[in-house]
This record gives sequence, C-alpha cells and structure tokens, in this order.
Amino acid sequence: MNESQLVRGLGEQIVERLREDIFSGRIAEGERLREIDLAKRFDVSRGPIREAIQQLAWEGIVNTDRNKGALVATSAPDEITELIIPLRCTTEKYAIRLFFDNLTEEDFLIWENILGKMKQACEAKDFALISEHDIAFHRALVKRSHSPDLLAIWSSIVSRVRRHFRESHLNYKNPIQIYEEHLPIIDALKSKSLAQALQVIEDHIE
Repeated sequence: MNESQLVRGLGEQIVERLREDIFSGRIAEGERLREIDLAKRFDVSRGPIREAIQQLAWEGIVNTDRNKGALVATSAPDEITELIIPLRCTTEKYAIRLFFDNLTEEDFLIWENILGKMKQACEAKDFALISEHDIAFHRALVKRSHSPDLLAIWSSIVSRVRRHFRESHLNYKNPIQIYEEHLPIIDALKSKSLAQALQVIEDHIE
C-alpha cells in the first residue's frame, strides 16, 4: 500500500468517526468543527481533517462559512421532518432495488454485525449508541447500492432528521424493541421477494 492509499484510508476513517459522532449527537448541532482540535484528537495534520470536513459538507452534514468555519448542520423542524421522512424511504427503497438481485452472504454478515452491536446498545440502554448503530445499519443498506450520489443524498436527508432518530428511541419503554424492529428487514431481504423487502422497509420507516 502506497502513501496516498494510507492517507486516503485514514481520511475515510476520520470521516466515518465524525459522521457517527454527529448522527449520534455526541457532536451537537451547530457545533463548530475546529481543524486544530480535530487534528489533535486524531493525531494527524490538518490536511486530512480539512478533507474530511469537505466530504461531510458535500454530504450536507456540515455547513461551511468563510467567517464562521465549519458548523454541524441543524436538524429540520418538525413540519419539514414530515416531508423529509418519505424522501428517506424513497431513497432506501431505491437502493434496495439496485442491489436486491446481487445479495451475498457477506452483505448479511455486515448487516447482522451492526444489528448485533445495536442489540448490545439496547440492552445497555445507551441511546447515543443505539442511534449510531440504527443509522449505521440503514447507511450500510444504501451504501450496498454502490452509488456515491445516492449515498450522499441519503446522508443529507438523515443529517436533517437525526434528531428524529434519537427522540423516537426515547419513546420505547424497552429499547430492545428497536433492535427487534430491524430483524424483519433482514428476513425480507433473505426472502428473495423484492416486493416484500420494499414493503417492509416502507413500514419500518414510515
């Protein structure tokens, strides 16, 4: 592996970690992402941090301003959330259509591994981690489409409804139900019925 590949791999890890921190709420809405602080956190130069912020800005997760710098995008108000959630559903259904005929055992191992982590977070009642794994699972579904543009659209949508994820989780008396509600998605994808898979994801989201 050459130096450019190492740098690119490191940058992807930083983007992933920051994305997870933002979606889970560990980095708050409106918070400024300071390059110097993040460089210290990840023990890297400011170059990879700058590239990571640019990637998050492209995904709509971060807003950049010449005067204020990079700020975490805020969630949409409730009335807009009602509009955005169906768009998220449409995006995930489209992703499933793209990959459904090419599913592999490795795909299910990836998704089931995320759900295993979600189950542990549910048992621990760690709502930040629950949100992180919930979003990671749906992101993995969209990522399987191998469409960077679709993934960017989805990320922009979820960035604006991430508060909805966290608040909806708090309504559960027993968080393990959050994990259990994701199992039918896996079952539907294994069913080899595209219509069933699309219906299950629609019922799950809406």
